Amino acid sequence: MNVWVLRHGEAEPHGSRPDPERTLTAHGREEVLRSAAELIGRPLTAIYASPYVRAQQTAQLVREVLGFEPELLTVDWLTPQTRPQTVLEHLMDRDNVLVVSHNPLVGSLLGLAQHGHLQQPEQVHTAGLAELEGDLPLAGAMTLKGIKHP
Repeated sequence: MNVWVLRHGEAEPHGSRPDPERTLTAHGREEVLRSAAELIGRPLTAIYASPYVRAQQTAQLVREVLGFEPELLTVDWLTPQTRPQTVLEHLMDRDNVLVVSHNPLVGSLLGLAQHGHLQQPEQVHTAGLAELEGDLPLAGAMTLKGIKHP
């Protein structure tokens, strides 16, 4: 199974509005477009995104770049403070999906999936795109094929 993990693009500064309502900056949209280009030709079956505005905007930009027909799937298990193990549980029986979320979840999820613990989170910049591969989405059972930063 393959799972692509995308951190949202650069957003408005903290404090400009409530965190779930922060939107992408112009630079953040450009970052997302560069990362979305990396997904062209990938066999995506679904795009899951956090309900936070900046993640929704990121996922929608990717969807538009790819000409991805299925609806965007908004899920509450991709918010910043979700436990990475919870995300892995939700990815069971789902292959070739893109998840769009936030740090610290993104870094912790990548660390847990490949190392089996939370002590080695990955550093993921805004609009960073990671690819995980493995037989099952279990802690320590996946390989990080790489992270591309725009």
